Amino acid sequence: MKSFICRNKVRKINQAVKIRIYPNAEQRVQIEKTIGCSRFIYNCMLADKMEHYKKEKKMLRNTPASYKKEYPWLKEVDSLALANVQMHLESAFHKFFREPSAGFPRFKSKKSSRKSYTTNVVNGNIFLEGKYLKLPKMTAVRMKLHRPISEKWKLKSVTVSREPSGKYFASLLFCSENQAAKKRPAEKFIGIDFAMQGMCVFSTGERAEYPMFYRNTEKKLAREQRKLSRCQKGSQNYKKQKKRVALCHEKIRNQRKDFQHKLSAGLAENYDAVCVEDLDLKGMAGGLHFGKGVHDNGYGLFLSMLEYKLEERGKYLIKVDCYFASSKICSVCGKKKEELSLSDRIYCCECGNRMDRDVNAAVNIMNEGKRIFAECA
Repeated sequence: MKSFICRNKVRKINQAVKIRIYPNAEQRVQIEKTIGCSRFIYNCMLADKMEHYKKEKKMLRNTPASYKKEYPWLKEVDSLALANVQMHLESAFHKFFREPSAGFPRFKSKKSSRKSYTTNVVNGNIFLEGKYLKLPKMTAVRMKLHRPISEKWKLKSVTVSREPSGKYFASLLFCSENQAAKKRPAEKFIGIDFAMQGMCVFSTGERAEYPMFYRNTEKKLAREQRKLSRCQKGSQNYKKQKKRVALCHEKIRNQRKDFQHKLSAGLAENYDAVCVEDLDLKGMAGGLHFGKGVHDNGYGLFLSMLEYKLEERGKYLIKVDCYFASSKICSVCGKKKEELSLSDRIYCCECGNRMDRDVNAAVNIMNEGKRIFAECA
């Protein structure tokens, strides 16, 4: 994940590298303790803020340090991890006051909340050394670094997390200054139309052929979940089976991300501008009851990957309005059909054009993207 800030052709890049870490028994205890204390202090601070807001109608400016006298065991964990909890909670409150639709901050559950904590680099307290990562309050943790880290990159923060499968990861956030990629003239365009089957269709007539990893593993997943439901809660067999279910979900997620990274990298390398529809995927998943189909595709994540990869290369992602009638317009003569049902998979026009409905829509999206690009150029 990357963000770009352009200043006089020099940009600051925040780049995260996620690595697998292998803590020993003592280090695992310290990580779990830090995760638990972070959750505890978040809930304590939130409860006090809520009580103060009910009385004073103002947000309480409390800090983790004020709780250490009452709970001395909070001193055993990294203080910067607790400071980040305060920042996250205050940003959640500010977001609620700016956008009430975001919802009021909620308490973190011990069972269902994400198991992670974030700490910052101060005076070289966190660093990489060979095959080890040094973290505060513990000895160096063994890691697997899958890509070289440039010496020009400056480490800012680390987020340590534990997946439901029991694996530990560290997300390293680096900051570096790079010469801004020069925007090149767009010559090669491609249009992409979202599809329930295969994720998307291209204006070239090809399909992404997404393998529907979740759908293909659904029977196995259901079988493993049935076994879990028969186990006694809290028993060793329950814990083992819960881990098997988590590993199934993790494999599906990894397969999906691998496919999306390869597809987005190929498009960013071969085309100057990619034209897509600006769809409300959340509304499609809920309102039209296409939940599994839309979420299994991971189309939104694919678009975010594609956007930053095009940005890196000085290329363009052009978003066409979601109300643009891409399916109803003939890509040859431009005539618009008044009615077109979802069951009509072949687009037929009076001009003699006969082609796949999704390919026709992708060509229209590409043509509309070219028009938008010409206006903005």
